[in-house]
Amino acid sequence: MPQYLMSVWHDDDYEVDFSTPDAQRLVAQVGALNTELEGAGAWVFGAGLQPASSATVIRPGDAVSMTDGPYAETKEQMGGFWVIEAPDLDAALEWARKAATACEGPVELRPMQDG
Repeated sequence: MPQYLMSVWHDDDYEVDFSTPDAQRLVAQVGALNTELEGAGAWVFGAGLQPASSATVIRPGDAVSMTDGPYAETKEQMGGFWVIEAPDLDAALEWARKAATACEGPVELRPMQDG
């Protein structure tokens, strides 16, 4: 079955205070989606990410170069992701719609390469 990456995007670098009512609501919504994904057999893997400011970028070369911060110089930062299995793009788009609703923000859906 084809696999897809659903990535969650945030504006700017973000810090989540999980003790706030808004964060608790989002945690509950995403937890319910995770349960639904697992029950449908679509769940492969998912995780939230620390803010992009915690990233280290490693570049190849004669001497490997490492720098702090995100690779992309952009306002939007990936905050988490799922890898799902779906029978076709339409089914994957429906999961992505549910993910965007649960996260209350944009979700990018990308098919995985075969092979």
